[in-house]
Amino acid sequence: MLDQGTAPPVTGDKRRTPPQAAGFGARLMRRKPVERLVAEGGQGEGGTLRRSLGMWQLTMISIGATLGTGIFVVLGEAVPDAGPAVVISFVLAGVTALFSALSYAELAGTIPVSGSSYSYAYATLGEVIAWVCGWCLILEYGVSVAAVAVGWGQYLNELLDGTIGVTIPAALANPPGTDGGIFNLPALLVVLLCMAFLIGGAKESARANTIMVGVKIVALLLFCAVAFTGIRAGNYTPFMPLGLGGVSAAGATLFFSYIGFDAASTAGEEAKNPKKDLPKAIMLSLLIVTVLYVLVAAVAVGAMPWGDFQGSEAALAGIMKDVTGQSFWAVLLAAGAVIAIASVVLTVLYGQTRILFAMSRDGLVPKAFAKVNRKGVPLANTVIVSLFCGVLAAAIPLGQLADATSIGTLFAFALVNVAVIVLRFTRPDMHRSFRVPFSGVRVQLGGTQVPLGLIFPVLGFAMCVYMMLSLDVITWEVFGGWMLVGLVIYFAYGMRRSRLATDGPAGVALVKEPVTEKAGAKTGAKGGVKAGVKAGAKTGAKAGAQTAKKAAAPAAKAAKAGNAAGSGAAPRTKATGKGRPQPRKKSRGKKK
Repeated sequence: MLDQGTAPPVTGDKRRTPPQAAGFGARLMRRKPVERLVAEGGQGEGGTLRRSLGMWQLTMISIGATLGTGIFVVLGEAVPDAGPAVVISFVLAGVTALFSALSYAELAGTIPVSGSSYSYAYATLGEVIAWVCGWCLILEYGVSVAAVAVGWGQYLNELLDGTIGVTIPAALANPPGTDGGIFNLPALLVVLLCMAFLIGGAKESARANTIMVGVKIVALLLFCAVAFTGIRAGNYTPFMPLGLGGVSAAGATLFFSYIGFDAASTAGEEAKNPKKDLPKAIMLSLLIVTVLYVLVAAVAVGAMPWGDFQGSEAALAGIMKDVTGQSFWAVLLAAGAVIAIASVVLTVLYGQTRILFAMSRDGLVPKAFAKVNRKGVPLANTVIVSLFCGVLAAAIPLGQLADATSIGTLFAFALVNVAVIVLRFTRPDMHRSFRVPFSGVRVQLGGTQVPLGLIFPVLGFAMCVYMMLSLDVITWEVFGGWMLVGLVIYFAYGMRRSRLATDGPAGVALVKEPVTEKAGAKTGAKGGVKAGVKAGAKTGAKAGAQTAKKAAAPAAKAAKAGNAAGSGAAPRTKATGKGRPQPRKKSRGKKK
């Protein structure tokens, strides 16, 4: 049973009172029914989110959040571990990400809401685990926005130096405490620029993101075309100089270049057809990103000896300059990196605001994050998050906190894989627009038939745990401190103000399936007609009875008079039910 407790009683003044307190453990593990999650979709404080995003726009959101600084700088870290076999490492990392992507796709089609893995955990694993997941997402999205924005100033300086010969002073362009940096002004500017797009609305933001994603894809394809002319066959040998261990180590490093494919799941309440489009967008974005990564890596290691990648943070730009002998191409690639980072900031900032929107609607964070204006934009939410991330990037050294985004992401991915398994057993008959492969094939396991497709969530969970355990001790300490702060906030604020605590799980009317605007209008019209017919029949019957009663009164009176006069009244007509009196005799008539 997903529903916990009963609906609260209603007092004389029609205000809800909190339900009777349950045990402490039950309060921690209370779950929000899937139907209620879907029924509340898009509903905010004072307005609703607008469904304006199609499948292609959702795909671009995921690509925008994934395809960014990783591919521009990650080769300098991964190639020295794997050599030319880094191509295999990219495929290995992509397959690892695929396991979690399949789980995200199934849940996004089943529970198409804005909360992403937070909402999935709330429906399956309990409130406290959902809070921890949401707190991890705040770390993943919010802090990663700041971490990505920090590097924007460096690429911007390269672009300015190569075009107009002017650069921003190091004190205003570098991270605080690094290379003389005091206040990273470009980092603040890029966050504020993205905030302006988000305030314009989801549709306008998606349009801007699509343009930026197109530009950075063209930039990477241009790199492949130019660098292809510098490929030397000898650069591919030895292909695997450090063996399989080096390939797997590089794969673990490259996995974090795939983080962001889940961004589309945060747009569940603004998608036109979320049940069908969200799974497609997640899978398509992962496919496109993997193909681009493998293509760029194959060309890069062919154009430059793998040993030269050591310590190179701008390997792609260096390859372009070496192959052509001109700085123009490096400047062009720097322009692509500037746009790529801006796209990542935009989409990740969008995802953060929507996750906080869902948490606020559930009462776990203040109501300000769920307020929606006339444009369907959570304005206060967007401004607060943007200013926080902008100041964080510009004025505060992130240090190990930025590295902890990786472990927070892996933790959220692991919970999503568990949520798929739990929901399969607790709600096996629920309609799913997408299922992980081989779900229709069942195997006998301990007297229970288990879908073979559940092997993918199990593998996804195992890979996430493995990568979490491979992280250093400092990262775990920072992550533990972050979780401790989050739990203090939950017990001090969220646990008491949760809507499941104040309204109960049956606080709103439930629907069986999420509906689009078109389907909702159609269903509403159909229901309205049925209700109208029913109400009309009832009203008509009542009115007919009253009319018949009124019409019968004069007939009865005439009949009584006729009897007294020795004559009967004519039978009533079928059409009106009124009595038809006999014509009077002239001898009895008397003119006045």
